[in-house]
Amino acid sequence: MNFNDDQHLDVCQNIEAGIKREYDINPRLTDSLCILALDSGKIAIKQRFGFAQNESVASSADTRGLVDWFVVVGLERIGKVNDLTLKEYVARLEKIKKSVGFHSGGGSRSYYRFIRSYFP
Repeated sequence: MNFNDDQHLDVCQNIEAGIKREYDINPRLTDSLCILALDSGKIAIKQRFGFAQNESVASSADTRGLVDWFVVVGLERIGKVNDLTLKEYVARLEKIKKSVGFHSGGGSRSYYRFIRSYFP
């Protein structure tokens, strides 16, 4: 599945809009921290649905806003919009994580440079 044929592309866009906002307000946020936040977000949203209770959510001042955003979006969308499931939502977080990793080769905030033109 790529971004062009994703039936839940709007969810990816919603998640990425929040990522862009966090990059805008936090100059210390790097692509590496974004990847860590995406991993923590996957655990945090699973915990809200009663899963992953034995896993811990790593969070710092620089990633807390992202993790919270991922949970908010998940709670707003899972089971409520276009039959999105928890598994599908976690897959979208993973897809974005791969994109961050792919684009991060050009520097510590390369993903931000990539997405900021899509979310003015």
